[in-house]
Amino acid sequence: MSDNQAISDKQEDSLIPVNITIADRSYRIKLAAKDEEAVRKTAALINQKMVEFKNAYAGKDMQDYISMVLLWFTTEQQQTGQNLYELEDIQNQIDALTSSIEKAL
Repeated sequence: MSDNQAISDKQEDSLIPVNITIADRSYRIKLAAKDEEAVRKTAALINQKMVEFKNAYAGKDMQDYISMVLLWFTTEQQQTGQNLYELEDIQNQIDALTSSIEKAL
């Protein structure tokens, strides 16, 4: 057995099975125990958004709601990522100003 296969088998052994329900469908997935809470919270958020879209847009089918949630979630992630870049840029400006002040003193 190769080293890569042994590592892969070891990682597989450390995963736990978890049942997650999204849009009234159950999915059995394997994940690291440390990730279980985050995955469950994400699934709950997806289901909550599905209900919100169902209430706002009556008469659509489940695929439409899933697509709406996917679009919302992706947009949120992009905005969060953009905000992180903006914060990094601001931190770089602060560091440059701090450096200039230290040199002036």
